[in-house]
Amino acid sequence: MEGLNQNPGIMLARVALMWLVPLALLPLMIWFERKVSAFMQDRTGPNRAAIAGVRLGGIVHTFADVLKLLGKEDVVPAQVHRGYYKLAPIVALFVAQLLFVIVPFADSLTLGGQEVAMVALRLQAGILYPLAVSSMFVYAIVMAGWASNNKFGILGGLRGAAQTVSYEVALGLSIVGALMVYGTVDLNDMVRQQGELLGGWLPKWGIVVQPLGALLFLVAAFAETNRTPFDLPERDAEIVAGYHTEYSAIRFASFFMAEYINMVVAAGMVVTLFFGGWQVPWLPTESLRAHAGAVLGALLALLAVGGAGTALVAWRWSHKLRRRYQDARRNEGVVFAVLGVLAALLGLAGLAAWHGAALPDWAPIAIAAVAQFSAFLLKTLLFAFGFIWVRWTLPSFRYDQLMRLGWKNLLPLSLANIGFTGVVLLFLESRAR
Repeated sequence: MEGLNQNPGIMLARVALMWLVPLALLPLMIWFERKVSAFMQDRTGPNRAAIAGVRLGGIVHTFADVLKLLGKEDVVPAQVHRGYYKLAPIVALFVAQLLFVIVPFADSLTLGGQEVAMVALRLQAGILYPLAVSSMFVYAIVMAGWASNNKFGILGGLRGAAQTVSYEVALGLSIVGALMVYGTVDLNDMVRQQGELLGGWLPKWGIVVQPLGALLFLVAAFAETNRTPFDLPERDAEIVAGYHTEYSAIRFASFFMAEYINMVVAAGMVVTLFFGGWQVPWLPTESLRAHAGAVLGALLALLAVGGAGTALVAWRWSHKLRRRYQDARRNEGVVFAVLGVLAALLGLAGLAAWHGAALPDWAPIAIAAVAQFSAFLLKTLLFAFGFIWVRWTLPSFRYDQLMRLGWKNLLPLSLANIGFTGVVLLFLESRAR
C-alpha cells in the first residue's frame, strides 16, 4: 500500500476528507430526492420544518428527520437474533464508508520533494478493492433479514443476496475492457490516461473507448445500490420494507444512510472509470498549473456568475411563493436570493483582490488541485442526481425480469465487450508494428 511512509498528518487529512465527502453530501442527496420527486409528481415537496422560521426550501427537513430518528425509541422485537440484528446496520454503514477512500479526487502533488497522492488510500489492488469490499454489503442485507425472524425480512434478504450475486458478475466484467485499454488497475493512472486526446481533440475518457462497458457498469451500479427499478430487496408493495422491516430509529437510519452513501460512491466510480475522474476536459494538470492565474480568475468568475444566476432564479421563484403562501414560506426565495448575492459578491471581491497579482510559489499547485477537485465533485453530483431522476422515472422490474436482465443480457454483453476489445487492441497493435 502506497503512502505508509508519508507524513501521518497528510494521510489522516486525506482519509478524513474522503470519509467526510459522502457524509457531507448526504443531506444534499436526501433533499434532491424529495425535491426531484415532488417536481416529477407536480407537488411542492417538503417545506414545513423550520429553524427560527427559516426553511431553506425544505433542507431543514433533513435535519428534522435526523433529530426524529435519534429521538425515537429503538424498538427491538422479541423474536430477533439480537447479535446479528444489531450488527447488520453497523456492517452496512461501515462497508459503504470504506469504498470512497480509494477514489482519487485530484492529481498527485509534490510537497517537500515528496509525491502526495490525492486519494485517501492508494492500494496496489486498485479497482479490485471496491469490487471486493462492495460484495460485503450483501452480508448486512442477509443478516438483517435473517436475524429479524420475519418472513418479509427473510424474503428481502434472499432477494438482496440473489440480486447482488447476479449483478456483481456483470459489474466486474464490465470494467475488464477498460483495464485492457488502460493497462492498469490503479485508478489514478486510469484518470491520468483519460486526459490524453484522441485525434488531437477528443478526450480519451472511458465512455469514448468503452461505451458499452460504461453502459453495463452504470446499469449494474444501479442494481448494486438497490435503487428503483432494482429495489426488489425492499419493495414496499410486496414485502413491506424487506430486510429492514423490523428496524426503527437510528438502526433504520443506518441502512438509509448507507443507501445514499452507496449512491454517491457509485457515482464517483462511474466518473472515475468512464468520465475522466478529476480531469478538466482539454486542460491537463501541467496546463492548469502553467496558467494558474487564468484558472483562478475563471473559478472566481464562475462563482460570481453562478451566484448571480442563483439570485435571479430565486428572486423570480419568490414572486410565486408570495402569491401562493401567506406565512413564512413566502420568504424562502428571498433567503436563496440573498445567499446567491453573497456568493456573487465573494467572487467579485476575489477578482478585485487578485486582479492579475503575482501568485506565490505554492499557489499554482493548489489552484490546479482545487479546479480538479471541483470538476470531480461536479461530475459526481450530476451522476448522483441521475440516480434520483431514474428512480422517479422508471417502473420497477419483476423478479424474473431482474434475473433475466442480469444473466441473459448483461453477462453475455459483458463477455462480448471483452472479446471485441481484445480483437480491437490486437488489430491496433498489429498496425503499430
